[in-house]
Amino acid sequence: MNVSRLGGPTLSLFRIVTGLLFTLHGLSSVFGLFGGNPMTGKAVPLGTWPGWWAALIQLICGALVLFGLFTRPAALLASGSMAYAYFVVHQPDGLLPLHNGGELAALFCWSFLLVAALGSGPWALDPLLFRRRADDPSPPVAEPSPVSV
Repeated sequence: MNVSRLGGPTLSLFRIVTGLLFTLHGLSSVFGLFGGNPMTGKAVPLGTWPGWWAALIQLICGALVLFGLFTRPAALLASGSMAYAYFVVHQPDGLLPLHNGGELAALFCWSFLLVAALGSGPWALDPLLFRRRADDPSPPVAEPSPVSV
C-alpha cells in the first residue's frame, strides 16, 4: 500500500480525535458533564477568569476542529490557550510536565499547533465550503456600460 495515500485520512483522524477530546473537556467544565471539571468535579462558575473562558475555548474550538470547520484559526487559538495553561497554571509547580501535571496541556498545545500548520485533511467541512465557493455557478454580475455623451 502506498504510504502517501494514508497521509490525508490519518491527518483527518488525528484532527477528529483531538477535537473530540478537547470538546469533551469543554463540556465537562462548562456544563459539569462527565464528572465535571477535573479539578473541582463540577462546572466552572460562569464568567470566572481564566477557567470558564478556557473551558469555552475548549468547547467551541474543539467542536470546530472536530468537524473541520475554520480548522486552522480554531486550532491556533486552542494551541495558544493550552500554551497559556501550561506556562501560567502548570509550569510554576515545576519545569517538567511529569512533575507539574501539565502533560495534557503540553500535548494539546503541540497537537493543535500541528493541525493549524497542516490543515484539516480531506475529511472536513473546510474543503467542502471552499470548493463550493470556487465552483459557485451564480452568473457574474454585469458591469454597467459607460455612458457616452
